[in-house]
Amino acid sequence: MRKLKWWQQLWYQLGFVLIALFVIVPIWGMAQMAFDASVRGWPTEFRLIPREFTLDVFRAVWERPAQTLSFLGTLQNSLFVAGGAALIAVSFGASLAYAFARLRFPGQQIGLFALLLGALLPPVALMTPLYILLSAVGLRTTLVGIMIVYAAISMPLCVWNMRAAFQAVPKEIEEAAFIDGATAWQTFWRVTLRLAMPSIGVAALIAFLIGYSEFAIGWLFVDKPGNVTLAMAISNLQRQIGTASWSHLAAAAIMMSLPVVIVFVVLQKYLLRGSLFGAVDE
Repeated sequence: MRKLKWWQQLWYQLGFVLIALFVIVPIWGMAQMAFDASVRGWPTEFRLIPREFTLDVFRAVWERPAQTLSFLGTLQNSLFVAGGAALIAVSFGASLAYAFARLRFPGQQIGLFALLLGALLPPVALMTPLYILLSAVGLRTTLVGIMIVYAAISMPLCVWNMRAAFQAVPKEIEEAAFIDGATAWQTFWRVTLRLAMPSIGVAALIAFLIGYSEFAIGWLFVDKPGNVTLAMAISNLQRQIGTASWSHLAAAAIMMSLPVVIVFVVLQKYLLRGSLFGAVDE
């Protein structure tokens, strides 16, 4: 590997610092607004520390972020929808990814290309047909309905991620399992799936994040107050307070992000291993 000159290293470091500022400054500004009781209306200046430190904003959001549900109620709905979508996407996507990784069949490349197009297609483009379809089967206003939609949206990305993981598993290991008398299903379930589990965890997290943060489809489909998710609750909060207190919106955004941050902190070692699994072809 060629060693960089000092001025090249300096430019790289400056670039990394600039990128870090673009990431950290908005988050810091949001946190400062959430803890500052002096913020009224649209913030007119950036402050490093709150002028009047308070937790009252977080208490208000905790008690009633939506019109009828508490924060725990909306969090429960979000976790149910996002967790169910991740489970469906990974469960059905794993078998499909294994077929694309190990089997050879007509239309395989076309199928992979179709999945790629599905991943690139904006969900908003599917709103009208999904609205008609879910209304016909009676699932439009239910959490199960939007869970299925989120699972379908995230499945293409999950399939591509898990396909790379299955391809990274040496075929010799599967052949050894066949020699020992294992069936195709036993080999997939007990050998291949376990070796690719870190990457499957990454795929599940991707599906979870899509379902946890998605707003537009849920806002269009769900019209029952008891089925409001956190993303919808923040929009309700904005309509209730208008622009009178941006601190409430900042506090709600921070509280919504905490579960995801906790998951990343706890599972970061396994997620890193899964993201690198299958990245290098031998």
